[in-house]
Amino acid sequence: MFLPPKRSLAVLAVPLVSLLAAPAAATPVPSHAAVHPVVHPVVHMAAHMAAHAAPRVATLVDVRASHHPGLDRVVFEFRGPLPARRGAGYVSRLNADGSGRTVPVAGDAILGLRFGGAVGHDNRGRPTYGPARETFALPGVIQVVNAGDFEAELTFGIGLSRKASYRVYTLTHPSRVVVDVKTPYRTVPVRTYFLDSRAYAAGRRPYTAAVSRPVIPPSTARGALQRLFAGPTQAEYAKGLRFVASGATGVRSVVVRDGVAHVRLAGSLRSGGSAFTVADEITPTLKRLPGIRWVKIYDARGRTERPKGHSDSVPESLEP
Repeated sequence: MFLPPKRSLAVLAVPLVSLLAAPAAATPVPSHAAVHPVVHPVVHMAAHMAAHAAPRVATLVDVRASHHPGLDRVVFEFRGPLPARRGAGYVSRLNADGSGRTVPVAGDAILGLRFGGAVGHDNRGRPTYGPARETFALPGVIQVVNAGDFEAELTFGIGLSRKASYRVYTLTHPSRVVVDVKTPYRTVPVRTYFLDSRAYAAGRRPYTAAVSRPVIPPSTARGALQRLFAGPTQAEYAKGLRFVASGATGVRSVVVRDGVAHVRLAGSLRSGGSAFTVADEITPTLKRLPGIRWVKIYDARGRTERPKGHSDSVPESLEP
């Protein structure tokens, strides 16, 4: 399963100084004399401190997404001010701040976002906005993934089903950065099957539960597996649904030929001795699609137990 990136550092608090200067004793002053204001030493010190006080930092408190006519909308809500700096653009991959490692994001396109002067944790290092990786069942937006929360710099990636035009703007009361991504394409619903952890723990079959996902035709098989590897939404997760990856990190290719779907996976596949593997999610997901009767799953090296004929097949590494 994918693990969310870590967060660190504390929020800088901003002192608020309110000062009242005591009035000076009344002394007659000649009308022609120059008057020089008297500055109380406490006032002078406070003014100096305020001038050099750290700027207020925005704290991310919520990330949400929803579909509207013609677009998907992602909202980043902040407590306090808006982030001092905001940037967005498509990237070939999402890199973790600090380590530079690639952060997995489900989708055919990744829209990168960077917020300067913002944090996503409290002064104890605890997240303030929810999970660092969240899946959405929307036409365009598949995932929103955090890739960094370091030195008042927040980095996110939005995984999209297809590259499309977008608009970034801000709103206040409360402070929000809004990303609207156009969805000028047709989608069809597919059924994606995840492990039902509660049924599995109780030994109650079936061990899978189906959820609906929108995909872009005609590549419905590829789209369905893309949504599968994105995992369940937060609401589905709360109901006990889980994605069992069995060491798979993604899908390299899907080819449907003569009623057989040939699925080549990436990663180091292993069952871990379990009777339930990623194959038990892939197979029912694809068999619900028109024209697919059998599913053959291959490991990263192209191996499966029964590569020929009309039959299901898995690589040896996925056997219990």
